[in-house]
Amino acid sequence: MSDIIRRDPHAEWIARNRLHPLHAAMQPVQHSWMGPNGIIRKNPHGIGFIGPNGIKRIDRSGAQQGGAAKRSATVEVQLPLHQVAQPAFYISVVPDMVGGRLSSHDRDLLGLAHQLAGNDGAVLAVVFGEHKENAFATAGVDRLLVLEGDEFSGYAPEQRVQGLRSVDNQFSPRHWLLPDSRSGGGELGRRFAAALGERPATRVWQVKGEECIGRAGAGLQDLARPVARLILAAAECAEPVSETRHEALPVELSTAAARSLSRIEDLGAVAVDPAAIPMAEAEFIFSGGNGVKDWPLFHKTAMALGATEGASRVAVDDGFMARDRQVGASGTWVTARVYVAVGISGAIQHLQGIGACDKVVAINLDPGCDMIKRADLSVIGESAEILQALIAAVEAYRNEAKRDAA
Repeated sequence: MSDIIRRDPHAEWIARNRLHPLHAAMQPVQHSWMGPNGIIRKNPHGIGFIGPNGIKRIDRSGAQQGGAAKRSATVEVQLPLHQVAQPAFYISVVPDMVGGRLSSHDRDLLGLAHQLAGNDGAVLAVVFGEHKENAFATAGVDRLLVLEGDEFSGYAPEQRVQGLRSVDNQFSPRHWLLPDSRSGGGELGRRFAAALGERPATRVWQVKGEECIGRAGAGLQDLARPVARLILAAAECAEPVSETRHEALPVELSTAAARSLSRIEDLGAVAVDPAAIPMAEAEFIFSGGNGVKDWPLFHKTAMALGATEGASRVAVDDGFMARDRQVGASGTWVTARVYVAVGISGAIQHLQGIGACDKVVAINLDPGCDMIKRADLSVIGESAEILQALIAAVEAYRNEAKRDAA
């Protein structure tokens, strides 16, 4: 047999032609990629992916059934239960809980806490006020402490520091972990460090052995130092917990948190024009691509939803959106809590740019495109009809809210 490698021009043409029905089948499956902070991320939906504890991940892409369009029911897997009956020590985590739920940054932080706790320690999550999260167990929380009270609601960093000091007096955690974010964790962590007299490790992106490594020099250099008691960690500081489920046992403070007269008055949230929010900081992004045919309707829908507008590279190159609205590896890496992709097929550069988004909603005509595979919720249909129905639903909801208020 000849050793000459033969090319298949027809297969190469299909791989280049995104409109060909077999285009998706010709693309290589991406099992891992590098995140914006240099951490290698793994695809939990990849075929044959084995986790660190030897558990095979579930394939939800539909590829094992002969195509992405053939979706089967998700197989429920009972994860092994991680129990710590008598913790030797605690690792305390104070998540941001934006919107009352764990963000991807919070889950990375819990993954780092689980790494520091090992088998003898327990991860203690401290949450302020009411929340909507019901997945603390699968996120790696062994003990859950909810500090309730009106004094912790809104912007109340002084009262929250008092609450954390009470937790520190009762549980004496070996380490405190807070997200170094703009959502409140960065400021609260620095205030808490000053109250404890600790020197915090900030912008930490890796804990290795007895050292923690953080960003310095405007993010261009790494600063290594011994592992501090109080760590303010960046996004992607560790892999989130995904191979085990935890007890998330509720605990309480033995004594009420001390109260002090606050010097800060919270006047409530201030309305901000979504178009003025930088893409990298936006929490709700409404993004359009080549499949959008009615751009005035697209802009109207984004305004009705109060979302920040984004776009794919194709839409930007065609002149429908400004260059600073481009999302992707060649544009802006975004970390939105909700990302809605309208008419975007999902090029690899675009998928890399939205890798840190919590929830992705895809509106597309092609049920086999890569964006549909990535999305948490998909709507298959003509974008114009779906956007009109979405505007009508938003207006009906707001009218009903006004009637109830009246």
